[in-house]
Amino acid sequence: MFGFGSSSSSSSASSSSSSSTPGLDTMEGRKQAVMQHIRNETALSNAQELMNASTERCFKSCVVNPGASLSSTEQTCLSGCFDKYLEAFTVVSRAYGSRVRSELGPNETSF
Repeated sequence: MFGFGSSSSSSSASSSSSSSTPGLDTMEGRKQAVMQHIRNETALSNAQELMNASTERCFKSCVVNPGASLSSTEQTCLSGCFDKYLEAFTVVSRAYGSRVRSELGPNETSF
């Protein structure tokens, strides 16, 4: 809607129009860029939180006697534990994204 990925001819046409608010496209573009940056940072933060929580919980439940190395039973337990966390995170993320998109409506799919 506001010129992302637009060709130079369309941006020059919009800048030469007699708009009462010059620079609106630039301001809107900056706003969109900031919003995308915030979404990216939030996603990164969520992924880090998932890793920290799953590491702590899986270690506590799978590694009974910490030592210099992990037994095959501990390795199997940790692998299964992490898989469950990632699967749950994926399901929740998809459901949340779907809900947000449905609440935004068909014209606002910026999430």
